[in-house]
Amino acid sequence: MSPQQPSLKDIQEFIPPLSSTLHKGQSGRVGVIGGSEDYTGAPYFSAISSLKFGADLAHVICELGAGVVIKVDLIVHPYLRKGGDDPELTEDKIVEQVTSLFPRLHVLVFGPGLSRDSRLLGITAKLIQVAREKEIPIVIDADGLYLIQKCPETIKGYRKAIITPNVVEFKRLCDKMGIEDLSENKGGMALQLSKAFGGVTVVQKGGEDIIANDKIVYTCDAEGGLKRCGGQGDVLSGAIATFLAFGIGYENHVWNIPFSDIVPIAGYAGCLAVRCCSNKAFSRTKRSMQTSDLIDEIGSVFQEMFEKK
Repeated sequence: MSPQQPSLKDIQEFIPPLSSTLHKGQSGRVGVIGGSEDYTGAPYFSAISSLKFGADLAHVICELGAGVVIKVDLIVHPYLRKGGDDPELTEDKIVEQVTSLFPRLHVLVFGPGLSRDSRLLGITAKLIQVAREKEIPIVIDADGLYLIQKCPETIKGYRKAIITPNVVEFKRLCDKMGIEDLSENKGGMALQLSKAFGGVTVVQKGGEDIIANDKIVYTCDAEGGLKRCGGQGDVLSGAIATFLAFGIGYENHVWNIPFSDIVPIAGYAGCLAVRCCSNKAFSRTKRSMQTSDLIDEIGSVFQEMFEKK
């Protein structure tokens, strides 16, 4: 039986040092695939959070109408197209264009601001398949979860995947996968959902965050803020992606933790960090707290929690 929580030392083991010997990109390169004309904030929050948590580079691959809005401090590729846009640019051409970026990235986040446009969802399914073939770790949130609810085979059996459902999304996924309602045992439900998905790590967001794969269950109950503003889940996806990127960047060096163990630890680390950022931001701003206030706390929280003394 696994411990309830990984230790801070477990997390610190795969965080790269601040060192003049490292070159740009060694400490993490994250790609966020999402962002449509109507939803530009979500991919921005996810990608900028990955930079704030310590990734060296963050790319956003988004729809054409979202690109100009998002392009602040980030590398933006407006390659995606909704149904009815530019019919000469086929799904396969878009997939080829986007996947040409994959060798430059350690981790991919799918879903923030993606929308439920059928063409964008179809493209995303194909991109996830390529990511699997190339064994790139992935985080799936927001509209990406809608995709896997409709097509569970998209990620089934991929142990380098993390899904981050909220309460409503978790219930829908459990219903889809035939998981019995065990309201008194949330950890057990998350464990069963992971097993149904073939070992995918589940980060169930809620009053307590439950992080589970088919073997272990972690619970993150650190105190967060009392204000629930839109965008906090996007910050979490960026945080988790960064911890995964730290792990993949050092997979062949430094420490002896297998990457399969790092995946749920990265999920836990992201939950812990974002809860602490939310708590600090709420203490400062109270009812007026916005996601940008939470992001402002990332640097100090990371320094206090994860940098080796």
